[in-house]
Amino acid sequence: MEPNFYDHEYLIIDEISYRLNKPQRGDIIVFRYIRNPKDFYIKRIIGLPGEKVELKDDGIHIYNENNPSGVILGEPYLPDSVKTIALNKDSFSLKNDEYFVLGDNRFSSKDSRSFGPVNKSFIIGKVLVRGWPFTRINYFEEQKYNF
Repeated sequence: MEPNFYDHEYLIIDEISYRLNKPQRGDIIVFRYIRNPKDFYIKRIIGLPGEKVELKDDGIHIYNENNPSGVILGEPYLPDSVKTIALNKDSFSLKNDEYFVLGDNRFSSKDSRSFGPVNKSFIIGKVLVRGWPFTRINYFEEQKYNF
């Protein structure tokens, strides 16, 4: 998730909210790795259940009930130089309990582009606070998107 997160940072994770509310686009989540549930990953939610996510040269396209023609997802938390490229396939249709997640370090991230969507049952919680190192303490607010 570099440059936004680095190894050995201390994070406070909210493990309760998703019992009451659904994960939202832009949430930074911790989940068990699909292929080895002993491993934990941290990624950002890009696609929500029931949506179609397409990775194209001009960006990430989200198709849903409100945007049947698709809309390009703006990502203000990434430097302009970072582009999202498809790996194994460029289109993902999400089931009712699946989320499409991406790491912020798109050039070397193992994410939904390589292992597919994440089932809600694998999600542990969302990142609320970075508590260590002190020079990088941060509270992570909800990410707002333009659509």
